[in-house]
Amino acid sequence: MDGHRDVDGDHIVDRATGVFVTHRNLLFTVAYEMLGSAADAEDVLQETWLRWVQVDLDQVRDKRAYLVRITTRQALNRLRAMSRRKEAYVGPWLPEPLLTAPDVAQDVELAESVSMAVMLVLETLSPVERAVFVLREVFEVGYDEIAAAVDKTPAAVRQIAVRARRHVEARRPREVVSQREKRAVLESFLHALEGGDLQGLLDVLAPEVVYMGDGGGVKHAVLRPIIGHDKVARLLTGGLSKTPIPISLGPTLVNGSPALLVHLDGQLDGVMAAQIEAGRIAGLYFVRNPEKLSHLTSETPLSLQ
Repeated sequence: MDGHRDVDGDHIVDRATGVFVTHRNLLFTVAYEMLGSAADAEDVLQETWLRWVQVDLDQVRDKRAYLVRITTRQALNRLRAMSRRKEAYVGPWLPEPLLTAPDVAQDVELAESVSMAVMLVLETLSPVERAVFVLREVFEVGYDEIAAAVDKTPAAVRQIAVRARRHVEARRPREVVSQREKRAVLESFLHALEGGDLQGLLDVLAPEVVYMGDGGGVKHAVLRPIIGHDKVARLLTGGLSKTPIPISLGPTLVNGSPALLVHLDGQLDGVMAAQIEAGRIAGLYFVRNPEKLSHLTSETPLSLQ
């Protein structure tokens, strides 16, 4: 009898595992877009899994919706707790860089939704607004399902969705840029940066480019945004010329767009993501906080598969 129960239990866990794995990338992306942290998103998935294996699957009509609901609730709890951490954060807080596979970059809407620029806009929403926006605008989840996830009525969710959409649309980049153009602009930037070519940097940076750094109080980084191509170009060329340690810059794909991995003496030191508009770089986001880089060395790039 006990053995029979063990076999049944293993079958239930295997069945739950199969469903969870099928939707894992979706759940991770929902959590990441809500939190801006890959490490916290992984923790949310672990919490989701622990709750999922306790569910009677025969009673769940829409397993995907049910998993999204659990994930959203866990992410909301963590997002509220993270707000206290961010209040005490040293310098600007940037999203944790996320390696993304080429298929994500080809999905224009998904690539834009995880871009550094849009992730920073999402930071300006309230936790519930952020959850509603991500579920509705990015993943086209129904209002009834979102309402169940955020403990609001469908009518209230509709109002929140409209408000969040207006807020994001007013602040997000207005132009959709092809991956080919992004790579070309970044290559020009990399060439000018490696050559210490000040004029080359001025040519590739937008006049009102914004540079932000995130060292988390552990690594040196600018403590406030630097605005203007002249200031940013001089900051970058000056920083490279003053560093006695060998620096290497290599292309990668982060948050759905081409970016640069920065190595000092062979060790990963940071990730520089770029926002590109009208053929120039409008934003540079340099993440150096070691806690936000540890995930890059161990993770599998996010894929649609």
